[in-house]
Amino acid sequence: MLKKTVLFVFALLFFVNAAFAAVNINKADQAALEALPGIGAKKATAIIDYRTKHGNFKTKEELSEVKGIGPKIMEKLKKDIEI
Repeated sequence: MLKKTVLFVFALLFFVNAAFAAVNINKADQAALEALPGIGAKKATAIIDYRTKHGNFKTKEELSEVKGIGPKIMEKLKKDIEI
């Protein structure tokens, strides 16, 4: 019984960690980008278009160069994105 409980706790922690993992803006698909706070379909498409045209983002701050991504959205995204 204890062994099953321990395994359950480890599995739960693994899935919780995965659910709160930051989104890599250089690899994320449309759906993953849309799941970010303040990013809808239009902005997700703009991020992918920017990435396609200019190459991978070098810094998180470079995301603010995408049309529609201003300081307020950047503040919301800081903890949820990675390079």
